Amino acid sequence: MLGKLLVRYLRPAWPLIVAVVVFQLAQSIASLLLPTLNAAIIDNGVVTGDIPYIWETGGVMLGVSLVQIVCAIVAVYFGSRLAMAMGRDLRGDVFHRVVAFSQREVGQFGAPSLITRNSNDVQQVQMLVQVSATLMIAAPMLAIGGVIMAVRQDAGLAWLMAVAIPVLLVIVGLIVWRMVPAFTTMQKRIDRVNQIMREQLTGIRVVRAFVREREERARFAVASDEVQETALRAGNLMALMFPAVMLVMNVSSVAVIWFGAFQVQEGVEIGTLFAFLQYLMQILMGVMMATFMFVMIPRAAVCANRIGEVLETEPSVSAPAVAAGAPAPAGRVEFDGVDFAYPGAEDAVLRDITFTVEPGTTTAVIGSTGAGKTTLIGLVARLFDVTAGAVRVDGLDVRDYDPDELWRRIGLVQQRAFLFSGTVASNLRYGNGEATDDELWRALELAQARDFVAALPEGLEAPIAQGGTNVSGGQRQRLAIARALVKRPEVYIFDDSFSALDLATDAALRRALDTQLPDATRIVVAQRVSTIRHADQIIVLDHGRMVGLGTHDELVETCETYAEIVESQLTAEAAA
Repeated sequence: MLGKLLVRYLRPAWPLIVAVVVFQLAQSIASLLLPTLNAAIIDNGVVTGDIPYIWETGGVMLGVSLVQIVCAIVAVYFGSRLAMAMGRDLRGDVFHRVVAFSQREVGQFGAPSLITRNSNDVQQVQMLVQVSATLMIAAPMLAIGGVIMAVRQDAGLAWLMAVAIPVLLVIVGLIVWRMVPAFTTMQKRIDRVNQIMREQLTGIRVVRAFVREREERARFAVASDEVQETALRAGNLMALMFPAVMLVMNVSSVAVIWFGAFQVQEGVEIGTLFAFLQYLMQILMGVMMATFMFVMIPRAAVCANRIGEVLETEPSVSAPAVAAGAPAPAGRVEFDGVDFAYPGAEDAVLRDITFTVEPGTTTAVIGSTGAGKTTLIGLVARLFDVTAGAVRVDGLDVRDYDPDELWRRIGLVQQRAFLFSGTVASNLRYGNGEATDDELWRALELAQARDFVAALPEGLEAPIAQGGTNVSGGQRQRLAIARALVKRPEVYIFDDSFSALDLATDAALRRALDTQLPDATRIVVAQRVSTIRHADQIIVLDHGRMVGLGTHDELVETCETYAEIVESQLTAEAAA
């Protein structure tokens, strides 16, 4: 998977790759020339006392060194640009794929893991590209070119390279082999840290309400210690690599000087010996530089596999190959023998659901907890697809719609009202970016939120924290309802969106919706009978089956489940 990602995302950047290769070649050639020039100075200048030759050759060496430095700087610059561009494109593709996921895929991976994959995992692959772009030519050039140049200098000592290089490769290979499982475990444990932190930040009020700070700190500490333990294990292996490389290099240096001394006695020039030593160091340096990549490849490979899992997962809810022509907007919703089961579940959540919602009417859905109410309205917005039957909007199966066209007709206010960081206005315009201030105020008035927004010093520009945590639950729900009203769709879906409202505000909001939006279709999921008793039809769900359909008065007489709900709420109100 690492190779596939690199080919896919580096291919468009071939001009940068060519620039990196050219400048690294120039840098490597300059590096390989320096030992030969150094040998010439020693043998033809230092030994003979030819001072002008020393100055002349030294000047050439200085020029070659300057070329080497400039080429190295330019190669690193282009390599960094290459890595940053690759990371940008990869991160963007992961983000767009995750945004296209249905709730099924998000639940399959988990939000903390998806965050890690689009941040830490992409960063590891990006770092590998950056290091490789700096060393991918220099390291093999120094190693291979060094072998050729060293043999030219003194073939009699070539056997030392035949011993040192394999020993070094075996040591590095064993260490890298041990590091792969450590990095695999590390990424999973980083997921766990992100998961716990996300839970604690989201549920901070619950933690404090139940005085669980000590236990949560302990839970986070355990996860952090597990990451630390894995990181130390990988770090120890990584730390072992460089002393091992230095040991081989130093032993090789001693061996060259030791065996080279005998050759000097036999007539080999001193400069040649020192040149061979420098080339041997360059060879081992090239191998050591390659170890930087070897160290990073295992972790980057693990991360690339995790990224690949996201990129290769096709959303279960996707646009049709050829979208059908959208019918004229009316707001008619039909359920025709609908079944739905979550992947891997033994039983279906919904079974044989059939009903029709006519335009301009209000349909309520009620039932016990876990009856399938939220799942049912999620099928209308196509948050997931039915496993049997069909859901139609304006006569067309929702699976045949272009998703944007379907969602344009639907305004969904979910059970847990979520607001984005920004202002009141930016949140309301989320459904309609062209809405005017007058339209925003009109939506706020319908949602019974005008008074509290007008009371804020900044009005529509009042700041909203992430998740809407700086407003109350009721205010958050009313702003979420206003956001859907600004969109002006044909079908409004309220998933228990009135639960945080008091009875008076609830009644005022329903009256406003009935009078101001008489032609809109409304599907309301609620727990309070008072919220839905005036609906045109009420659907009663029990364990995923539709056990009642009719008006309030009809269901009280004919549906035992509904009658029990009404009786329990009346009893509770009387007791209160």
